[in-house]
Amino acid sequence: MRNTRQRRQRILELLVEHGGVQVGELAERFEVSTVTIRADLRQIESQGLANRTHGGAALVRTPPQERDIHEKDALNLPLKESIGARAAQLVQPGENIIIDSGSTTMTLARHLRQHRDVTVMTNGLNVAWELAHAPGVELLLTGGQLRKQSLSLHGSQAEASLNTYSFDTVFLGADGLDLQFGLTTHHEAEASLNHRMVERARKVVVLTDASKFGRVSLHRIARLEQVHVIITDAGISHDYREGLQRLGIELIVADPAG
Repeated sequence: MRNTRQRRQRILELLVEHGGVQVGELAERFEVSTVTIRADLRQIESQGLANRTHGGAALVRTPPQERDIHEKDALNLPLKESIGARAAQLVQPGENIIIDSGSTTMTLARHLRQHRDVTVMTNGLNVAWELAHAPGVELLLTGGQLRKQSLSLHGSQAEASLNTYSFDTVFLGADGLDLQFGLTTHHEAEASLNHRMVERARKVVVLTDASKFGRVSLHRIARLEQVHVIITDAGISHDYREGLQRLGIELIVADPAG
């Protein structure tokens, strides 16, 4: 591997894939000493992501199984609607924004229908559908390959479409949010596109219900140090409230009754 960070990222991916790893096998795979691998595993353990075992390590936080987008739409819907409504209040006339694909970000799109003078780029067909007839919203799609399970566009064409734009804000969803490992998702190409979105926006806003906190999926989107605002529900734990505050992230708790 080119550096320690990349090697440790790959070790974590192997932990997520297999539930456990062995020191000897990792040393052989990465062509480094067992001493180096043990140091890597100690670092991952210190982040609360793994427990050391005899000769290796085991994953602590089993990632959630990915659901079809239609299943996701039905989960925690009142919470997602309140999060989407609160996120829409952050969007001002004249702004250019990116909305990631997803079931929570789709509710943001729904609450933008009456906005005026807003340009939205998205890689989500469900997001685009919500805004297709919004008279005050100029709608751009990234293009790319369609992932039917999530109704999202991804790939090199989608990433290249962002190159000539600069956005005020990107609104991201996530399959997992961990204080140490950051924002994660199940699909590598979607994570790569999301990472590119973060690079093209001046402000990063994450929309997620509290069930995603403490979860780690296979592919990292961004470190939490890159996030400016997180909008969630009242189910967020005290530990995560404090952890996000320490990182300097603005936390907005949406009220389903609001």
